[in-house]
Amino acid sequence: MKKYIAIPLENGILCSHFGHCQQFAIIETEGKSVITESLITPPPHEPGLLPGWLADKGVTDVIAGGMGQRAIDLFNQQKINVFVGAPIKSPKDLANDLLNNTLTAGANYCDH
Repeated sequence: MKKYIAIPLENGILCSHFGHCQQFAIIETEGKSVITESLITPPPHEPGLLPGWLADKGVTDVIAGGMGQRAIDLFNQQKINVFVGAPIKSPKDLANDLLNNTLTAGANYCDH
């Protein structure tokens, strides 16, 4: 089964504040293998915009450090799975952790 995993980045690693990242890594997977990784620049930050924008790009899962509850709800409405509290790692490592059921999710770093 194919998945498209979006990971917010700052300087090439997980950005702890989802809505203010520099780029997103979009990781295409098949089964437990990473197929491709591409980087895209998000539009300027606007509350509520990113869930629909990423859904339009085919994203099925999001791995984040922190995210507000409203954003989580909007992703869920788009049928996108959200994993918050992820450790600061490279996008490929995070995707592999998710695919192998070893992704450690801690506290949601966003408090608003």
